[in-house]
Amino acid sequence: MNNNKYPTRKKYNRITSAIIASSIPLFAVLSAPVYAQESEEKAEDVENIIVTGTRMSNRSAADSPVPVDVISGDDFRQNSSSDVQDMLRTNVPSFDVNTQPISDAATIVRPANMRGLSPDNVLVLVNGKRRHRGSIISFLGGGISDGAQGVDISAIPSLALKQVEVLRDGASSQYGSDAIAGVLNFLLRDNDEGFEFRANYGSTYEGDGDNYTISANAGFSLGADGFVNITGEIRDVEGTVRSVVRNDVAAMVDAGYLSQSDFSTINTYTNEVPQYWGQPDVEDDYKLFINSAYELNDKTELYLFGNYGKRTVTGGFFYRNPVTEGSQRGGVYAGPLVDPLTGMADPNGVHSVLVGDLDGVGVGGSCIDGIPIGGDGNVYPDPTFLAQVLADDNCFSFIETIPTGFVPRFGGDNEDMAFTVGVRGDLEIGNGLGYDFSAQRGSNRTDFFIRNTINASLGPDTPRDFVPGGQEQTETLVNLNFVYGIDVGLASDLNIAFGAEYREEEFDLFAGDEASYALGPLASQGFSSSSNGFGGFPNSTSASQDSTAVYVDLEADVTEKLTLQAALRREDFSEFGDTTDFKLAGIFHVTDDFRLRGAYSTGFHAPTAGQANITNVTTQNVNGVLIDQGTLPLSSAAGQLAADYIESQGNGRPDLGPEEAVNFSFGISVDVADMHWTVDFYNIELENRVALGANVNFLDALNYKGGGTNYATVSEALTELDASGIIDRQDFIGLDDLSQFRFFSNSFDTTTRGIDIVGNYSFDLWEGNSRITLAANYNETEVDDVGTLNPIGAGRVAAIEDLLPNLRGNISWTHTQGALRTLVRANYYGGWDDTGNGVNGIGAAVLIDVEAKYAYTENLDLVVGVNNLFDEYPDENPSAGSLGQLYSEASPFGFNGGMWYVQARYTY
Repeated sequence: MNNNKYPTRKKYNRITSAIIASSIPLFAVLSAPVYAQESEEKAEDVENIIVTGTRMSNRSAADSPVPVDVISGDDFRQNSSSDVQDMLRTNVPSFDVNTQPISDAATIVRPANMRGLSPDNVLVLVNGKRRHRGSIISFLGGGISDGAQGVDISAIPSLALKQVEVLRDGASSQYGSDAIAGVLNFLLRDNDEGFEFRANYGSTYEGDGDNYTISANAGFSLGADGFVNITGEIRDVEGTVRSVVRNDVAAMVDAGYLSQSDFSTINTYTNEVPQYWGQPDVEDDYKLFINSAYELNDKTELYLFGNYGKRTVTGGFFYRNPVTEGSQRGGVYAGPLVDPLTGMADPNGVHSVLVGDLDGVGVGGSCIDGIPIGGDGNVYPDPTFLAQVLADDNCFSFIETIPTGFVPRFGGDNEDMAFTVGVRGDLEIGNGLGYDFSAQRGSNRTDFFIRNTINASLGPDTPRDFVPGGQEQTETLVNLNFVYGIDVGLASDLNIAFGAEYREEEFDLFAGDEASYALGPLASQGFSSSSNGFGGFPNSTSASQDSTAVYVDLEADVTEKLTLQAALRREDFSEFGDTTDFKLAGIFHVTDDFRLRGAYSTGFHAPTAGQANITNVTTQNVNGVLIDQGTLPLSSAAGQLAADYIESQGNGRPDLGPEEAVNFSFGISVDVADMHWTVDFYNIELENRVALGANVNFLDALNYKGGGTNYATVSEALTELDASGIIDRQDFIGLDDLSQFRFFSNSFDTTTRGIDIVGNYSFDLWEGNSRITLAANYNETEVDDVGTLNPIGAGRVAAIEDLLPNLRGNISWTHTQGALRTLVRANYYGGWDDTGNGVNGIGAAVLIDVEAKYAYTENLDLVVGVNNLFDEYPDENPSAGSLGQLYSEASPFGFNGGMWYVQARYTY
């Protein structure tokens, strides 16, 4: 865009950056620290201005009291992946995101971490405005992200981005909840003319994971005083397979119970192995973004931006083994220990396959309790008893209808939309009072599906495909912000920013089809209820909360060498009380080329309405055994029953409220010749972290409620307590076969500390221009207190402390000469522990990326590239045969190996 066409556009850029880093068009930024390379000609035409972390109108990244990294849109997109989260992982060393092969809903919206903290400890902005959260709560988040509800960053198409600003410091007093680990500000393109088209195609060295992305961006003028910029993207990513044949399956093949040809009947994805483990499928991924502004007069501008997108993500679950001792799925195949001669329950007997009595126990003919498992390799159901069950229409086992076992195929349809409209400008008060008033509404919805599974309690009448329901996060935000400069005799005006914000969020659960949560007639005989793998939601529920906030932000150049910044924010939540947070920051120019900077701030993260009200049952791998774990609201009848039980142990009563943080940082910024370096140390103390605590034994809690009665089963306890008037049975619908559950509460404390190093060096080489950039991060988190009321377990402590590498970094060399531009990038991942599999001491890895862009014509660029050139994989799981998991899903760089891509880019 030629900004000179709009006489007041530059003035509004000043107003916007001063107010809240909003959506007014911004000049391209090239300032230190910068990961990107721009041509020298372009660099001469831009201003080194940032809009994140400051409300001053002319603050550059080099003069910022806190570290702000700026990544241009073009360089951000130098990656084989088209997912914005993977691009961030490459560009920002303290940002981590993993592939999620078998992680329930986390497969659909992947949780990401910054500085080793939870996804909801980083604030995400688009055009300076808070982005709404995703609908997914990550019950299986690799330990670090368990229970988090973060933003769905994947909904943003990379081609829509002009640049990304990464604030690496606490900023809750400036922006509100979540800005503990830092702030990601995605700034949308604002050109009012031109067209860009990109077509990407790529695959893995293994020949799977084919993917394509087709995207386009166009800018249009709105008369002489405005613009509209539109970006569209279509994307498809095929899944990969990185698993091995499980030991139990191999035994079944060796014994002749299964053959290779049976693998295609066990699951609907691959006939190579009967176990999913790889990158999920992403299909029908459509994204549309719009960014627009129009000058109503010389002092007023109207702006809007928004998006709509949808995608379908499909993964898989664990194999349900029908007959191998110790590997059977409880409540589906696994029966009681039985007498091998009678098939009747015997605590000293052998393993069996579960058998149900269809007309009810004690009614009509009787059935054996289980089919004994026998034969060579201990993988055959006893043929005599099997024949007996097959011959009796009243007796049923899933060995009849699904003899080879099955693998559920789980996924969801995700829909994301948002719309922001506002007006900003100058009021003729004193030197001019800048204002920005905006309103926005955003939502993210996921509708789940699960196929090739069963509701075992329905016996032979079970469907094989289910709709378990869905969930949606909706947020409404209204804010009014002002900025005013006062001459108080300092080196600059005292910049005073102040404002207020109202935010409301709603979390909705949508009931699934009846079969997905039904407690069928065989439930009382040990068959599990609900759609196996991901149970349906029995009821549609809605929960909401709101907050109001006021803030004031002061900043000034006290002298030509010293800049100081202070901010204060008070926020009041309808459900969790109020909090007041502050920030003090400053930068001192020792010389023109050497600067000292530091900041001290407090911060907070408030629980979401979803975390406070979610109901969910998920299947987890606990020490090699698959069990159902429930999550219930602390405020529910069951949650309060558990709170009573915990309180009775003498440790106090669990509660749910905001997390509290204290953030300290100190750094230096140095210019030497054509090099620029920044080194920043940070320390984040985070208390009362919101967590899913240890599981509560449901029966123990019911026995306590019954005055110490020893009920045999949960169902019996619920029935008896209801009859005694102690509980209302209606409050516990669907929980009859739930053995344990957990809930969100304030739990543990952590301290995170680390160092960021960023540098760049530009020089002439071979009649062209080169630039070397380096970005490195050392980060460690220690769990100071596991909590006493609802403590986290040792497994999660290990994940928080050791699952991510302490050291991450990359160094890249870009060179432009004539029509050719090349990139070579080395990505370093330090050692880490695969805490989920108990494999420690996994070695460091270096991945090399290369890319070459050739300007075929003035308008057409051709690109070829490879990520992970030398086909590096994480260390193999030494117990891969247990669950078919060849590589850890927590690998910081994935497990797909080398990936190549080609791209055509056309602009005019």
